[in-house]
Amino acid sequence: MKNYQLNHTYILDFKVGDVNGDGIIDRVYLIGNKESEEAIFEKNIALVIEDGLTSRRLYVPLETNAGYGARLFLADFTQDKVKDIKISIDSGGSGGLAYYYIYSLKNNILRLIFDYEDFNQEYQYEVIYRNNYKVDVINKKMKEIYTIDISYRDPEYLSDIYNPDGTLKEPLMGWVNPLGGLWPVVTDRNSRRNTYDLLAIQRIAGRYNADALGNVQTLLTWDGTKFKPEYAEVALFGREYKI
Repeated sequence: MKNYQLNHTYILDFKVGDVNGDGIIDRVYLIGNKESEEAIFEKNIALVIEDGLTSRRLYVPLETNAGYGARLFLADFTQDKVKDIKISIDSGGSGGLAYYYIYSLKNNILRLIFDYEDFNQEYQYEVIYRNNYKVDVINKKMKEIYTIDISYRDPEYLSDIYNPDGTLKEPLMGWVNPLGGLWPVVTDRNSRRNTYDLLAIQRIAGRYNADALGNVQTLLTWDGTKFKPEYAEVALFGREYKI
């Protein structure tokens, strides 16, 4: 659907689907302000839901309402046979962060069931460099620890951190970034029910943000009242392999 302009207000994305459970297709919009149709920065982003039966419109302002590439995805995350509304907005910063909201409108009752800020506050980590070219990532939420071997890194990088015997020159901490990706995924379990889980992606940073050590990946599934973690794992980036 072509974007339209009214005082620099545009339709940023548009989807159709039954989001209130009455069996009739509804129309879902993301609207926002831009300097022009070609501009990429969007502000005052809001959700608008048009009821397919009554044509009444529900206007939902967003707490974080500025960024890039605002988009919609309609899918059943709550396993109730009604599509939920997922909103994604890119921050545009070098950290690759993004803002996510998921709303349920079953029985015309609006509920915010996922808020990226709540997730970021709940999922906390420590990243600690250890002797012998190891980095521990401690997942406080899951009470788990993951150890990354960085001995393959460039010798100059390692020599800044370690003595020749592999001991640390001084204590060093990294960090885990806030949410950078929230991908709808289908597992064998929910494929039969036509429902989705969520895969949350967070970058592990070393000495600086561009010094990426890997990603924390957390699979979230709906437990009837909220999204809970099924498991978390650390994914490492590949490196050149010479045969």
